[in-house]
Amino acid sequence: MYTVGIDLGATFVKMGLVDDKGKVCFRRKIETPSSLNKAFLIDAIINNIRDIIKVSGKKVSGVGIGVPGPVDSKKGIVHYFPNIKGWKEVPLKSILKKKLSLDLELDNDVNAITLGEFVFGAGKYCDNLVCITLGTGVGGGIIIDGKLYRGGSMAAGEIGHMPINEIGPKCNCGGIACLERYIGNRYILERAKNAFGGNITLETLTSLAKSGNKKAVAIWTDVAEKLAVALVGIVNLLNPDKIIIGGGVSKAGSLILNPLKRQIKARAMKDQAKHVKIVLAKLSADAGIIGASLLTHS
Repeated sequence: MYTVGIDLGATFVKMGLVDDKGKVCFRRKIETPSSLNKAFLIDAIINNIRDIIKVSGKKVSGVGIGVPGPVDSKKGIVHYFPNIKGWKEVPLKSILKKKLSLDLELDNDVNAITLGEFVFGAGKYCDNLVCITLGTGVGGGIIIDGKLYRGGSMAAGEIGHMPINEIGPKCNCGGIACLERYIGNRYILERAKNAFGGNITLETLTSLAKSGNKKAVAIWTDVAEKLAVALVGIVNLLNPDKIIIGGGVSKAGSLILNPLKRQIKARAMKDQAKHVKIVLAKLSADAGIIGASLLTHS
């Protein structure tokens, strides 16, 4: 049996036909420029789902969609998208179900990624975990006793908006000194620009650090230590088996992981620190598609 997984992003919508082993067998990608009309995007998603089913010739049991913003996954309502205009309280699930006549579920994109890593990725055989995505934003998902934890209003997991200082810069969410405000990629790049006197990519910053550049190493170490402030609290509170780190910023690999592990070992409570494993995500660019395909089973 096959499921269509959709990773709706602010730049692209990535879609794929996923089998019951988590393999993406057929894929499509469409652009989502900020000027794109909401109705046009919905129609494009519907048409591509129909085309995937027709061209593949496979029997599809349902469709799962991960979206980049807060949602009510029970009612299937998108509250808003921070980086795509024109979406506010949109009943996306009911709109798509009427057009497609398929079982359909939607959730926050990081919840979908977390589900994918739990079933097919770095969290396989692990009943209690936290998954973090490091990119423009910092997102999180939580698995407790083998089930995705969504919270009382379906909004749990906002790790990026945990405050890590009493005072600090204001975040786009309205909060003060949020983790994301220190380690979102735009802020890492601002620090790199100040340190090196010009624009620099994350890839170049990583390369410089791996070659021993002290300024680059210091930036990545600071990112890891800021992340550790939040994760020490999570380790003590939730006692997870694993913390999975994904997203574009995580490509820095050991430059983040090694100082992060040191900080957690030094600062978290002894038993929890000894128990938890800090690992990189495994599903890479397909994580959103694979995770979304599992939403109809969660």
